[in-house]
Amino acid sequence: MAGGPVTFFDRRLWPSVAVMCAVVVASNILVQYPFTPFGLDEVLTWGAFTYPVAFLVTDLTNRWYGPAATRRVIYVGFALAVALSIWLADPRIALASGTAFLSAQLLDVAVFNRLRQGSWWRAPLASSTLGSALDTAVFFSLAFAGTGLPWVGWALGDFGVKMLVAVAALLPYASLMHLVKPYRSAGAA
Repeated sequence: MAGGPVTFFDRRLWPSVAVMCAVVVASNILVQYPFTPFGLDEVLTWGAFTYPVAFLVTDLTNRWYGPAATRRVIYVGFALAVALSIWLADPRIALASGTAFLSAQLLDVAVFNRLRQGSWWRAPLASSTLGSALDTAVFFSLAFAGTGLPWVGWALGDFGVKMLVAVAALLPYASLMHLVKPYRSAGAA
């Protein structure tokens, strides 16, 4: 494991928790504002551009420290982000986001970990794609169903942007993945 065993409050995880929390809180605020340039206010919100960074953080943390440490980052980031989002954003958004975030990020960890030994790009792309699909479905249905807002269009636009960002995130992932020796499970060769 990168630099020895990772404990629950290990300082090496603090940057991941901080970035995760900042991304989720910013996204929860920005999802309340339609993306008006080019007339896309019916299919996008500003939050679509920030939230996919959470999957990059999860995948890099998983690569470096393994699934157990990454789940700790998710739990702490989840708790902090939901608490801050209830204060800074609409409580319904915060609760929908927390539910979607927790389920999607834990799915991301499981898929990434299962594919970690394959091609360098397969684990982050597959885990981000599946996690993004789950996150989008859960979040938009909980946050906006019954509000009269164009949430189905926003969900489709959001998912499209998440897929674009997932592909684009392969560049920083590829450049950062070599900074720390990757985590190897006990059963890995």
